[in-house]
Amino acid sequence: MSLEGKVALITGAGNGLGKSHALMFAKLGARVVVNDYGTTVKGEGADKSPADAVVDEIKAAGGEAVANADSVEHGARLVETAMDAFGRIDIVVNNAGFLRDTSFHNMSEDDWVDIINVHLNGAFKVNRAAWPHMRERNYGRIVNTASAAGIYGNFGQVNYSSAKLALHGMTQTLAIEGQKRNIFVNTVAPAAASRLTDTVISREQTAALRPELVSPLVGYLCSEESAETGGLFEAGAGWYGRLRWERSRGVALKGEVKVEDIARNIDAISDFSDATHPRNIAEAFAPFGEAMGAAVAAR
Repeated sequence: MSLEGKVALITGAGNGLGKSHALMFAKLGARVVVNDYGTTVKGEGADKSPADAVVDEIKAAGGEAVANADSVEHGARLVETAMDAFGRIDIVVNNAGFLRDTSFHNMSEDDWVDIINVHLNGAFKVNRAAWPHMRERNYGRIVNTASAAGIYGNFGQVNYSSAKLALHGMTQTLAIEGQKRNIFVNTVAPAAASRLTDTVISREQTAALRPELVSPLVGYLCSEESAETGGLFEAGAGWYGRLRWERSRGVALKGEVKVEDIARNIDAISDFSDATHPRNIAEAFAPFGEAMGAAVAAR
């Protein structure tokens, strides 16, 4: 496996997962833009030194890298760094983020907006700036970093969970729009120790959840060998899996439907024993079409 000749932009690459990605991509031959705004785990302050330190480490190992310390809220600047330094951009890994955890009852509007601006809007701005270059070269690989909190929910993380699940919505539509241009887009929800997890997991768990065990999946999804697109993957502690939507077979009710009809059928509506797995919007619409056809035929 080689990424020789490719240019990769990794956001939030000064520590943890992003740093692991950057080091691995460089080892595989990619030239790397190491982006890190250098904030605290709560998104406060700025410090260029984490990005510089990772660049120094890559160069010491014989790789090529440049640092960028802009916020992902200025996504075009990150892409400009890649174009100025290397003349192209092939890979984007959106990894930057921080936490502002608090229960919904106590969450301020700033707690909400700041998280959305970095995790979701930041990824949009970086992807939007890289997209024309990828289209022009007829090649691109994008990985958006989600979270189990976005997939399953987690107390005190309404802001973070909302942003992380929304990122997969971005992935799915970009995958559709990019496929004919050989631009593949996937989502990875990692379980990995980082500054963001230091207060909630033990030292033993930290040792098992090494970021280096997530990076190989990200590397594969960003390679020419991968044909995966639109996928949602989980990875952690050496375990890797893929998630998909599951839907109950459902119930088609005829005529004028009342609330009482829903109540009588709610168990069947919620029965997953004969579940379906729609892969796209056309398959998802199929039962509605069947119900519409039955209604027309009954007239």
